[in-house]
Amino acid sequence: MSLLANDLTEIRRFPEASGAVGDNGKYRGMYDRIAPFYNLSNKVYFRLKFGGEEAYRRQFLDELEIPPGGRVLEVSCGTGDNFPYLPADIELHGLDLSLGMLNVCRKHLRKWKRSASLYQATAERLPFGDDFFDTVYHVGGINFFNDGAQAVREMIRVAKPGTKIVIVDETERLASGTYEKIPFVGRRFKQRAEIVVPVRLIPDGMLEVEAREICRGLMYCLTFRVPPESSGSEVRA
Repeated sequence: MSLLANDLTEIRRFPEASGAVGDNGKYRGMYDRIAPFYNLSNKVYFRLKFGGEEAYRRQFLDELEIPPGGRVLEVSCGTGDNFPYLPADIELHGLDLSLGMLNVCRKHLRKWKRSASLYQATAERLPFGDDFFDTVYHVGGINFFNDGAQAVREMIRVAKPGTKIVIVDETERLASGTYEKIPFVGRRFKQRAEIVVPVRLIPDGMLEVEAREICRGLMYCLTFRVPPESSGSEVRA
């Protein structure tokens, strides 16, 4: 259950996140280190590139289908920067691998007077039961997950039947043209496979699969719909 925004929001922690290895461990460590500076650099970048943060985020957040009072999950929520642009009446859940980013997110929630439940966990093993969320989306990270296909299967599993799932991440143009050149962290984006829109990760049977470039070709937006069939529920302890 979400806590009041003026409380110190609890971060539920799952051991597979803190003990992550491979790319998950590499990027968790990187984001833990840059978390205190992450938002300032982003705000400057979004103003220069897109005329402001909202103009950038609306390009993918407007794809979300959120019913009134809906239960919403953002996978890889980072510092929670998408949260202020979502409806105020929802039950909001944010999950990320990086505890450093989640700690900043928790401070933001108090500043924004918003409520959310936060989890440090891996996208490949979401700590929720089947058919739990009305809306599921992911922004940034799946390009470098240990197992992107498993992460997609998990998003499908926790989404209610008929849910539209939205997956957004950087294109190769952004990774090679900008990320690789950032001081101190750029080397972590080298020696990797070339980024392609991960349509191949979508399992057979999903509906309305669409992929397009957004943000002047610097990001992609991949969407699809879970078939209107039903199964189980509840949060994994």
